[in-house]
Amino acid sequence: MTAPLADPPPHSWPEVVGLIPAAGQAKRLQPFPCSKELFPVGFTKDPQTGMPRPKVASQYLLEKFKAAGVSKTFIVIREGKWDIPHYFQEGLGVGMSLAYLVIPGSLGPPDTLDRAYSFVSQYRIAFGFPDILFGPPDAYHRLIEQQERSGADVVLGLHRIEDPHVWDMVDHDNEGRVREIVMKPAATALTFGWCFAVWTPVFSAFLHRFLRDDETKRNLGVLANKANDPGGDLAVGVVFQAALKAGLSIQTVRFPHDLYLDIGTPDNLAKAVRQQAAE
Repeated sequence: MTAPLADPPPHSWPEVVGLIPAAGQAKRLQPFPCSKELFPVGFTKDPQTGMPRPKVASQYLLEKFKAAGVSKTFIVIREGKWDIPHYFQEGLGVGMSLAYLVIPGSLGPPDTLDRAYSFVSQYRIAFGFPDILFGPPDAYHRLIEQQERSGADVVLGLHRIEDPHVWDMVDHDNEGRVREIVMKPAATALTFGWCFAVWTPVFSAFLHRFLRDDETKRNLGVLANKANDPGGDLAVGVVFQAALKAGLSIQTVRFPHDLYLDIGTPDNLAKAVRQQAAE
C-alpha cells in the first residue's frame, strides 16, 4: 500500500533584520553639535521612572522595526560618530539587539549599506534612513506582509510627496508593481515617492555586484551627482532603478494618509521639533 503524500513544508522566509546607514556628515545641517541621528525631536517616558526624557530622531525608526518583529539591527557608522553607539549601546533601551559597523568613509548610502553585506546577506532587510520620520507605526509590518504575499525582491513604502523635485518618485500599476523610479524630477504627474523599504537577499546580492561592476565604476561620475542626491553621493534610488532594469521584482505599499518628514535640513528639523512638541 502506498503511503499518502505528506503536505509540502511551508515556505520559510529568512529572518528580517534592520539595516541603517549612519555614515553621513549632515552637510546640510553643519555646524551641528552631535550626530543628526541623535538630535532630540520629541519626548518619551522613561520605563522605570515614568519621567519624560528626550526621544532622538533615529529612535522612531528603531521603534518601527521593533513593531514589525525585528529583533536585531545593524547600524553602519563613520569613524568619529561614536556618540551613536555610546547612546544606544547594545540596544536595551529600544528593546532589540544592536550591532555597529565602523567605516572610514563612503560613496553614499548604497556603499554604506553594502559594508554590512557579509553580516546580513542571508537575511531579509528592513531598511530606513534614520533622519526621515514617517508613519504609520506598523509600516514595516505591512511591507513584510506584502513581500511575503508577492514574493517581490524589494517592497517600497510610498508616501504622498509634497515637493517631488527633491524626492525619488515612483510610477506603479494598480497591483503595486513598480514600472519606473524617477529621481527628483523637475516636473512630474507622479504623486508618490518612496521613504523606506524591505528587501530580500536577492537585492542585497544585486547591490553588492552593482557597486563592483566595471560599468558602475566607469559611470560613477554620472550616477553620483547632485541631481540625484543633494550631497552629490550615490543614491539608493539609483540602485533601485538599476535593479528594476535588470529584471528584479519591486512592489509597493502606499500610505496616502500618513505624514513623512526629512529632518536633514534646518527648516525641516525645526518643523519636526515643533510637531513632536505639539503631540
